[in-house]
Amino acid sequence: MERAGKPGGARTVTEKGTIALAFVRQAVEALARRGHDPAPVLARAGIAPAALAGESGRVSAAAFGALWLAIAETLDDELFGLDSRPMKVGSFATLCHLMLHTPTLREALIRGARLINLLIDDTQVALDLDGPDEAVIRFVDVGQLPLARRVFAHETLFVMLHGLMCWLVRRRIVIRRAEFAYAAPDWAREYRHIVGDTLAFGAAQTRFVFGAMDLAATVVQSERSAREFLKDAPRNFIVKYRNPQGVSVRVRRLLRDSAPGDWLSFEQLAARLRLHPTTLRRRLEAEGSSYRAEMNAHRRDLALTYLADPQRSVLSVSQALGFAEPSAFHRAFRQWTGQSPGRYRRESRG
Repeated sequence: MERAGKPGGARTVTEKGTIALAFVRQAVEALARRGHDPAPVLARAGIAPAALAGESGRVSAAAFGALWLAIAETLDDELFGLDSRPMKVGSFATLCHLMLHTPTLREALIRGARLINLLIDDTQVALDLDGPDEAVIRFVDVGQLPLARRVFAHETLFVMLHGLMCWLVRRRIVIRRAEFAYAAPDWAREYRHIVGDTLAFGAAQTRFVFGAMDLAATVVQSERSAREFLKDAPRNFIVKYRNPQGVSVRVRRLLRDSAPGDWLSFEQLAARLRLHPTTLRRRLEAEGSSYRAEMNAHRRDLALTYLADPQRSVLSVSQALGFAEPSAFHRAFRQWTGQSPGRYRRESRG
């Protein structure tokens, strides 16, 4: 992976979302295991070491991407030292180029799984691609990794592989359901943003199920677009893939350009985009989204930004986000972050 753009700070909110500190802490632990001081690496990513002490803070995708690159360069390992064999710097670029020269996503996945299984030892990628309706990617644990490293290895491999899949066909591959071969971690609510809503923990193997029809999707990227993709990796696949030409991006742009109290109804939105409501709903679903999900995501990002401003009261934030009652804002914020707005503000300032 090549270097990402300028990283953001510990509370930066970007259009493409933010990353929970739980993942930052797991990444930094890789440095400690190898005897490296995390402080210089965190500084390169623009993340203050003190920020890691909080329970609810978040970093931008750019900041986490920069951290990923800095750790990879320090350890010469793009998998955070999670496997007994290092995934040397340049492995992801090789994976990208290898999967690129295939006709469909099916062939790309077969090639990608073969290379990953050559690069690392403790976790192997298995594919079940012959079902009539569903295709499955499985992570098979063949080594003896400690639980914490195994959890982060599964999380990281999914983000890498799924990000590549979506980029290759230039649309989001929707994960219908996911099962994980471990108990739900404390940050399990974050999985909904990364994987999807249908999750199960404590399974025999980690499995990601998607539509078999997606396997026939044409690989549309080129060597030229791959160079651009790798320049911005890993920031561009850390959070949910967004096709820059997709309808969900147009929806988010409209939301960003007006105050929450002025947001359009779904029917008004469809008319603005010159689409039938059924067509708009279907196209959003194909991109793994919905109008409600886009509104909630933008409200969450605005809430994090507004609460960072000491001049704003929690009540004024609630009103600015279009909530009729403060209690509704408190309930929504707890669903987004797992805690109250007031506690989030106190911990962020700390």
